[in-house]
Amino acid sequence: MKITKEEQEILQGKLGEGMQKALELQVALGEAFDAERFVDVSRTHVALSGQEGDTYWCELLVKGGAKCKVPCTTNPAWDTKTLTQYYGVTQDELELVKRTYDVYTKIGAVMSLSCTPELQQNVPAFGEVVAFSESSCTPYVNSVLGARSNRESSVSALAAAVTGKTPLYGLMFDENRRGTMVIEVEEAPKDAYDWGLLGYNAGRIIEKDVPVFVFKKIDGRPTPESLLYFGAELNTSGAVPMYHIVGVTPEAPDLESALRGNKPTRTAYISNEDIREEEKKISEEGGKINLVMLGCPHYTLDQVMELERLMDNRKSSVPFWVLVSEATLSLAKRNESFYRLAECGVNLVAETCIDEPCFKSFEGGLGLTDSPKCAYYRERRGQPFVLRRLSECVEGAIKGEVK
Repeated sequence: MKITKEEQEILQGKLGEGMQKALELQVALGEAFDAERFVDVSRTHVALSGQEGDTYWCELLVKGGAKCKVPCTTNPAWDTKTLTQYYGVTQDELELVKRTYDVYTKIGAVMSLSCTPELQQNVPAFGEVVAFSESSCTPYVNSVLGARSNRESSVSALAAAVTGKTPLYGLMFDENRRGTMVIEVEEAPKDAYDWGLLGYNAGRIIEKDVPVFVFKKIDGRPTPESLLYFGAELNTSGAVPMYHIVGVTPEAPDLESALRGNKPTRTAYISNEDIREEEKKISEEGGKINLVMLGCPHYTLDQVMELERLMDNRKSSVPFWVLVSEATLSLAKRNESFYRLAECGVNLVAETCIDEPCFKSFEGGLGLTDSPKCAYYRERRGQPFVLRRLSECVEGAIKGEVK
């Protein structure tokens, strides 16, 4: 890589050992992807997990005196003040969250603690060069907003926050953003749940391509929640940092524009039946449940209000948690949805991810969710999930079982 005088001084440790380590990692990353040089970033987001590896890396940088040059927003671990009132955790698990939040505060992160910064707090503009980790963020900022980010890890995104740079490769270049395969879809999904299932199905077949989705007919623009779920599931069953939807995403007003002269390497077709079969593959069959969990990615206020409408003052018979951003929680309290849902046995909580030890007491039982990503990650922790759309999750919560 071409290294500037400033970057050379960083690599020599003249700006501190922490920044030196961050740039050393980025040089290794850049060389792995044949990057010629670095480019400045204007925004960063780090998917901190509250797990040992990520926290260790941040502690290493802080020990070397590093501070964020471009303050990053952050994913959540879990709300220890709220959830420890309900569920038992070990002292070590509590200490790890405290260490994580303390060290990210010291390095200068914006402690937003939400997995949806691209909707609130950290929203890049078209063409802006950024470094975002988190599976739902990267495809959204590239595809929906037209910003430019490679598929960063929490480690490389934090390095970018410290140095203010990222290696110039991959999706930074116009030619790598062109569509390379076409996926024709029988029918446009109707809601976020169906967009998520389409994303999960497509993620299995895309591999390294930049897909261009073509719908025979699409009524209106998909909601931000739909596109958020779509990207999240593309990156649960696959690894897809960028896609195009003809007539929807900004770099694909038509098929020719999305391909930009590329001849597609292949064409795939996804039918309604394929999507329904995908749902059966992901979901458990049904039965008595011990938990309803929504908000993976974090629910928006619109989703919270739809949930309240569907609950219709009825009570959940099982624990019911909805994970949201702090901004959504604040608005839900202001319009009193938070309190009305609490009377229904539905709890909104911010600063929390589904993949955390605070929910381990439910493991061994059957959960219910509208998110394939939630089902995928919680099953790895020993809790299988039934997957249903929101209206069916509500009915399952009230009955305590789902068929």
